[in-house]
Amino acid sequence: GFKASTCTQWSASVVAIAAGCAEKNSTRGRVCACKTCRERSAVSRISALVPVIIFVLLSLVRPTARHTRIFSRMESTLRVATWNVAAINNNPFEYWITYENEQYQQLMQSVEEFLQQPGERDVPVHEVFTDEMYATLRGLMEEEGWEGLEAVDAQWQEVYRTRPIVSGFLKDKEIGKKRLTSMPDRMTNTINTVRVNGDRCQVYRPTVINMYRPRWASPHEWFMQWSEFMFRTLVSMRAKGKTQTKKVCQLLTPIRHDKYPAISEDEERISVPLQTVLLGVFDAVLAHVMQAVAADTWHATKLELCEAMGEKKNARTLEILSAQYGAFDVLFLQEVAASFLAQLSEHSLGAAFHVLAPAELDASRDQNSVILLRKERFGVLESVSEVTADVVEAAKAEGKVPLANGDLFVVEVAVGGAGAVQLLLASFHGDTNGLATLPVLRAVHRLASTTAASHKFIFGLDANTYEEGTAERQGVREFALEYTALGYTSCWGSEPDPTNYTTFNARTFLQPQLNKACPCSDKKSGADINPKDFILFKPTQFSASSPFKDNTGEGTYLEDTVFPTISFPSDHAVVGCALEDQEGGMCSIL
Repeated sequence: GFKASTCTQWSASVVAIAAGCAEKNSTRGRVCACKTCRERSAVSRISALVPVIIFVLLSLVRPTARHTRIFSRMESTLRVATWNVAAINNNPFEYWITYENEQYQQLMQSVEEFLQQPGERDVPVHEVFTDEMYATLRGLMEEEGWEGLEAVDAQWQEVYRTRPIVSGFLKDKEIGKKRLTSMPDRMTNTINTVRVNGDRCQVYRPTVINMYRPRWASPHEWFMQWSEFMFRTLVSMRAKGKTQTKKVCQLLTPIRHDKYPAISEDEERISVPLQTVLLGVFDAVLAHVMQAVAADTWHATKLELCEAMGEKKNARTLEILSAQYGAFDVLFLQEVAASFLAQLSEHSLGAAFHVLAPAELDASRDQNSVILLRKERFGVLESVSEVTADVVEAAKAEGKVPLANGDLFVVEVAVGGAGAVQLLLASFHGDTNGLATLPVLRAVHRLASTTAASHKFIFGLDANTYEEGTAERQGVREFALEYTALGYTSCWGSEPDPTNYTTFNARTFLQPQLNKACPCSDKKSGADINPKDFILFKPTQFSASSPFKDNTGEGTYLEDTVFPTISFPSDHAVVGCALEDQEGGMCSIL
């Protein structure tokens, strides 16, 4: 301002409060009208507008790499997370879950007690899967024209019919080694089928251990539903561009001696009808156990779990992603089902993110790796090129690599004006033992160090690494040594803590592999508690800060808590961090 005394028209009573002659006289509500004050008032107003004009002009200038200094640190940082959302588990009882429900806890403990200490309840198989059931089943198998039924009759009468249902059947290790129940269960438990209009749906075998909802009032009623499903139900499945329609029983294939040496060559020849019979026995025994321990409540408990872990799983997953991670810039997801992608496309999250998915989704397992890029951060993508096939080919060149369709997704993305920034992004789900992780890492590295060497590289993965490695499974220390030697680091650093777990899941006694079951009182024994989830990047391109993991869906991690839970529907934690751009260029895409 200027001194009020320069204006002779202001009264002495106003001089003390005048900051400039353009201000009103607070006493009389008048403005000084002298020529000097009018001129100075105009200059003052123009001066006040100068910063506003400069701000507007700067906001209209498209920022480039040269202007990164005018942006805050946060704007040069990418918020990144990776999450194996876990394919819907077809067996709602397979894993212990954190669920404060007395009926559930009582049911699972009663089943465990029955199978651990059956006592007089360990009755012969034929008292549960009756001779009448076997005769009906044999007739249905004969209608199919299956050969070797006389040999199957002999197996039924001489080997299986009089065995105790628990100690002699469910816990028989030879049946497990021969895959005589686990193989047909895998093929028929839950079947992804295609309707005439192209829509996908699922059908379920009548058994305790899947999402089958109808209830049976008696063993006879269960068997009618079961045999109708196996021998009268048609399913249509699409593979390699073609749709094939078959009866469910026709999905069963021989169990080969050369692949599973425990099964004899004679058993191999009759393995289709033999596994059909033993699958029937297996399902009948489980139904019998449930009826024995919780006749009035088990089915209602199952429906509650089906709803939380199955029907509402996608919705809850989307809710977590939207509420907790909707402001993140890059999301790597694994084991994504086609149904999830369909719901995502109609969700607000789908409108906020570019959803990058494989050109061909895995139709059989329905588990796919995908990548989400926040539109507000990346704007219009100049180009997206999937290079998954090249990386898969390079990985398999190392030998026999357990890499299935949908496990890996790799894309090159150009963002910013004229593709100012090039990104190489990869999302990966390792096999159960993590044996594909290093070959895939090396294959991605070949791309990241050659044709895509100038790209900013980020890799979100469920590496399926273990606290302690063996010849049969990938150790986390060895994994870290490999990625460090290749020139990468991770959200957990170059020497990740082997006890920084991102999984804690334990099998119950209601699943085919009882040797892997963990007792309720000691869920840690035999549980999968391991450090499996990572974000990899080049330390020359990014530096990581604020790494975190989340197994609640609320941004926090509860140690020593089994999951999934009713509110957190995955067996893997969300893992994330902030990646600070070391090279510059990220601000140019804002």
